[in-house]
Amino acid sequence: MSAKDRDYYETLGVGKTSSTEEIKNAYRKQAMQYHPDRNKSPEAEEKFKEVSEAYAVLSDGEKRKQYDQFGREGIYQKYGAEDIFRGADFRDIFRDMGFGFGGFDDIFSQLFGGGSARTVRRGSDLTYHLQMTLREVIKDETKDIEIPRTEVCPTCRGSGARPGTSPKTCDICRGSGQVQRVQSTGFARMIRVTACNKCGGRGQLIDSPCRECRGSGIIERRRKISVVIPAGVDDGHTLRLRGEGDAGENGTPPGDLYVVINMQPHPTFTRRESDVFVEANLGVVPAILGTELTVPTLYGDVRLSIPAGTQPGAIFKVKGKGIPRINSGGRGDEYVRVNIMVPKHLTDQQRELLKKFDSSA
Repeated sequence: MSAKDRDYYETLGVGKTSSTEEIKNAYRKQAMQYHPDRNKSPEAEEKFKEVSEAYAVLSDGEKRKQYDQFGREGIYQKYGAEDIFRGADFRDIFRDMGFGFGGFDDIFSQLFGGGSARTVRRGSDLTYHLQMTLREVIKDETKDIEIPRTEVCPTCRGSGARPGTSPKTCDICRGSGQVQRVQSTGFARMIRVTACNKCGGRGQLIDSPCRECRGSGIIERRRKISVVIPAGVDDGHTLRLRGEGDAGENGTPPGDLYVVINMQPHPTFTRRESDVFVEANLGVVPAILGTELTVPTLYGDVRLSIPAGTQPGAIFKVKGKGIPRINSGGRGDEYVRVNIMVPKHLTDQQRELLKKFDSSA
């Protein structure tokens, strides 16, 4: 099963209605089985990562709700890798089981990617403008977008070196990517830290560059990405997809992708936050006598009761037919403004009837 299709509940062997304590016990059992201190098989470490990720999400109420609604893609849209693991009580579980991690930070460094001595230069962030209609934002929507970006070279796997060879540590900066220069001016000494000229700040030297990426470790590709658009987004709303931007050079972390929502004007409805507005035409006689009017909503037509004596410009509310509120739940309302249509041309008989009506009023 690919990481994209991985089901956290299935990974831990629990049901979707399982309690937090049941999830914790299931994780403790699998952590005991796959922990690298106990299990030295080649696949154990990867399995341990999988169950730890599943536990980190399902043991946190907010993350679990996000996962249940949007799946694993939705989790990685909202949280970075470290944010996913942050807050889960790994420390207590490992201490109870007697494992030999020196602390929670060791888990990140040994299993989920630790830092290096040199400064990490991540890839560039990207921005994508996504056109949406009012009808599309009344429910959660998944959009497939295609973006041009740089990705890790599949030939050298990001090392920049030709297959069969390896980069070597720069002999000038010793892998830090930086050099210090000391200048003495009178009684003062100034220390300047600059990027290493020999390795360009990478900390590594490549004698035989990869032919596909020419030593950069990255290539240009067009990639389709599925984006979960939550119901209720408005014009200018921005979604952050962590790690979906340009790849960094020589294995450094990728940038992020920012999806900006651009709302298209609707020919019938006008939006104001979570409420929508529409106009309806009504004849003079129905306005005087009262009637039922069919009005459009984003969810289909509804019948609206118009009382007798309705005045021009009167506004009626159709409750709950607006846009979902993205932060507070529920939906806004629809407001119908009535335009009274006065006929421009009358027959003689109509004129006489109106005169009689006017004299008797």
